[in-house]
Amino acid sequence: MFKALVIDNDEQGYRTTLKELDESQLPDHDVTLDVSYSTLNYKDALAICNKGPIVRTFPMVPGIDFVGRVIASRHGAWQEDDAALLTGWGVGEKQWGGLAQKASVSGDWLVEVPAALSPLQTMAIGTAGLTAMLCVLALEKQGVTPQQGPVLVTGASGGVGSFSVSLLARLGYQVIASSGRGHDSDYLIKILGAASVINRAELQQPGKPLAKERWAAAIDSVGSHTLSNVLAGTQRDGVVAACGMAQGLDLPASVAPFILRGVTLAGVDSVMCPKPLRQQAWQRLASLVDSDLLEQMTQVIPLSEAKNGAQDLLDGKVRGRLIIDCR
Repeated sequence: MFKALVIDNDEQGYRTTLKELDESQLPDHDVTLDVSYSTLNYKDALAICNKGPIVRTFPMVPGIDFVGRVIASRHGAWQEDDAALLTGWGVGEKQWGGLAQKASVSGDWLVEVPAALSPLQTMAIGTAGLTAMLCVLALEKQGVTPQQGPVLVTGASGGVGSFSVSLLARLGYQVIASSGRGHDSDYLIKILGAASVINRAELQQPGKPLAKERWAAAIDSVGSHTLSNVLAGTQRDGVVAACGMAQGLDLPASVAPFILRGVTLAGVDSVMCPKPLRQQAWQRLASLVDSDLLEQMTQVIPLSEAKNGAQDLLDGKVRGRLIIDCR
């Protein structure tokens, strides 16, 4: 038997409950793991609190990432006692996820835990850190350098935003952090390394097709009017990496930034990201992430508190990363 957070949706309604399950109830995949840690991501919170159409089948164990040790494997790349982590691939949406003490997944979805990182550190990084690193790689692929000017990060107090600010700062970029939490300015500047902070209200409302050129590049996890305004304020030949939809899925924008300033909009998908790119991103993360900073960015809670933690995340009460101890 093992404990798992389970989402049901039937004649009794939509509900999320901590349950005791038998191992025979696990999906029939080729690798089974004892889960050590998972994290609460924005997508998990939406699913747990029924605030968005995240879950595709029921019952569902949420949790889009986790780390653990292999206890059974029919996959050639994985043996018993191997340390492995998983992010994305529809886990926690279409496949049972990591907010449980055990998980059964395809071995093709797993990545080896980098030698420089502990299991706890990998989940302190988790999907948010991986997504941030993929955004940084997308900017680098387009040739963005620190010498070209500042880089804007929206949603800077959240998981993806916090990592984006810290990674860019460590790489020598001047970071403008956009946040709606005025009390987080010291955290963003003194802890994460942002050069300045602007209030997200500057970007949230409908804006003009083009605005003053303020940043050479940007990482946006917000979408909607915020992304439109980010594009409008991007310098000529700048790059915007878009990876989220906290404000909305819509993009009420103009083609003006693209055809008049040559701005590039680079989409970043961490869910179905190819394994070689995942491995590259994790190796970069292992070399760039500061362990002391990582500890300051994270809070650990037990699996029994995951449901309440999800509501706190949606209410904007969580800064940085919320790790779930599943042991």
